Amino acid sequence: MRIAVLSDTHGLLRPEVMEIVNTCDAVLHGGDINTQRIVDELSKDKPFYIVRGNNDKEWAEQIPVSLRFELDGITFYMVHNKKEIPRNLTGVDVVVFGHSHKYLEERRDGHLFLNPGSCGKRRFNQDITMAVLETGNGEIQVKRIDIPHTDTPVKVPVGTDTRKAVENISRGMKKGENIKDMAKKYGCSPEFTEQVCRIIATHPGVTAEGILNKMEVNRIQNPSCKNPSADIQ
Repeated sequence: MRIAVLSDTHGLLRPEVMEIVNTCDAVLHGGDINTQRIVDELSKDKPFYIVRGNNDKEWAEQIPVSLRFELDGITFYMVHNKKEIPRNLTGVDVVVFGHSHKYLEERRDGHLFLNPGSCGKRRFNQDITMAVLETGNGEIQVKRIDIPHTDTPVKVPVGTDTRKAVENISRGMKKGENIKDMAKKYGCSPEFTEQVCRIIATHPGVTAEGILNKMEVNRIQNPSCKNPSADIQ
């Protein structure tokens, strides 16, 4: 079998992703799908397995939080957040999860752990990825798929202290300020401000440092930085 594995589409099903899906015999989705439309598109002509992500709200109440199933003699366990993988994985061959938007492929203790990353809306400079599993005779081969994109980099003005900006945006959200006003007030682009707000909304209690880590910003941009970049890509 060829099995398409994707996660964190967040309402965006790219044509390049569907081209890969159409070559596969089954589809697995690790959650944060966000719309019934994508569920319908992915499940219309082949077996489809999905778990509910933290952003899948009322519309997704019938979607399970975790799922255990078998394909081509291989047992899968799927859950959105890696933290919710059970300790006892007896009989499980492949564990699929998502949430972090970062591709991970690891074989450990007789299990294949696979996070296909995100192939939906790009978050800052993270890659857009999915995976394809090829199975046969009890063997599993994994192919990482990098999806080409033309997403515009998120702009941060040179000299901006990004940690301070994130802290200000967080406070502004609590006060009910809108994205456009916060962007102008704190010297950030609307795109940067919107993505910070999205992380705060989906990860309650996250710190400024945690937000920067999720953005994969390697350097705080401020006047004391050498050659600060104007883009987070």
